Amino acid sequence: MLNRFTDSYLESLGLPDFAPAPKVAGRLASFDGLLMEAVGLTVPVGTVCQVGDRQSGVEAEVIGFRNGRTLLMNLGGPAALLPQAPVRPTGAPGEAEVGAALLGRVVDGAGKPIDGLGPIRGAGRWPLAGKLQSPLDRGRVLHPLDVGVRAINGLLTVGQGQRIGIMAGSGVGKSVLLGMIVRAAEADVILIGLIGERSREVADFLETKVAGDARKRAVVVAVPANHSPVLRIRGALRVHAIAEAFRAEGKKVLLIMDSLTRVAHAGREIGLALGEPASARGYPPSAIAMLPNLIERAGTDVHSGGSITAIYTVLADGDDGNDPVVDSARSILDGHIVLSRQLAERGVYPAIDIGPSVSRVMTDIVDKPHLKAARTLRRHLATYEENRDLVLMGAYRAGADPAIDTAIACHPAVMEYIKQDPDEQVSLPDSAIELIGVFGAD
Repeated sequence: MLNRFTDSYLESLGLPDFAPAPKVAGRLASFDGLLMEAVGLTVPVGTVCQVGDRQSGVEAEVIGFRNGRTLLMNLGGPAALLPQAPVRPTGAPGEAEVGAALLGRVVDGAGKPIDGLGPIRGAGRWPLAGKLQSPLDRGRVLHPLDVGVRAINGLLTVGQGQRIGIMAGSGVGKSVLLGMIVRAAEADVILIGLIGERSREVADFLETKVAGDARKRAVVVAVPANHSPVLRIRGALRVHAIAEAFRAEGKKVLLIMDSLTRVAHAGREIGLALGEPASARGYPPSAIAMLPNLIERAGTDVHSGGSITAIYTVLADGDDGNDPVVDSARSILDGHIVLSRQLAERGVYPAIDIGPSVSRVMTDIVDKPHLKAARTLRRHLATYEENRDLVLMGAYRAGADPAIDTAIACHPAVMEYIKQDPDEQVSLPDSAIELIGVFGAD
């Protein structure tokens, strides 16, 4: 036995490409439950390390350096770690498993399958942070995307390669609206990132909103709220990396991420742990600066012909439309859909507030009769809302203003156009025909 070992070892030493490499390891110097500091370890930012032994240890990711020490963020839960516990890198940083092998699968922020269907085999590799593209490599948004929701198809038409946000407070119907879009969207691949949401919503979303044929062409990255902030950010990066790989193959990809605000919250936790100064609403500058890096990864690729149409939910904390995350996302996205709590309280679902909502590419992807009818509906709705209190109090006398009279007469038709049952699907052509038929003559 010893002879066989020495012979194979000596033979390997004689190989021309043999390059002995020492095992890199450090020691844990401090740990406060989330942030770790290690000494004697020199590895790049983003490297995942094993802290402690494999039975009672935990994984952590390198996030920076301070005073000669390596800073790591805990990726797991509580761990029985002792001072001077070993810290060993487990692999090169910054790669995600991509490709057709992931279709129909559910993975976590680290790329590990959590659907009980076994390991993922035959997957390719893609940089977790993406590949930087020239602005000239991005194509224009010229073709509409049917999402099956009448109000969006008719009044806020979404284009292939557009980035759009669904902005609302909690409990107004964002997840239900996403489910309607997933079931009806015409896309080759559907990427769904459930980042920082409740664990119960993950199973509910899979069983009720990503079922049947949609499940076979979908990839779900689920990182619930009780996971590490670094793992939440890695989940957001991973779902974008998978989408980019499919776009490079020429696929038409629909990327849905719920929610962008939870990613910003994870960035806030990391930034504050690193000692960054807090600015508006407690967000450090790095948390807000992270949003453009994510959003700009979606779009159309002129070389492959593929596209990533991205829909992000943005939680308005306290129903504040001027929340830093909402305001930052609104300035970067190609459009936004605002959900109104007042409409939801009146039983109007989906509770889309047409007035403040906008699609910045709609003028490029619909014909003139459609665009004219949409503007007519908007005008009637705005006139009615401006004078709603007068009408309800009886202070307005019919005939005093023809524009108000027309708006009052059209209001039931406007509300009927916006309303839609969750299980109902209305195609883009049907949405346009109905809109032009009712409001195209004005």
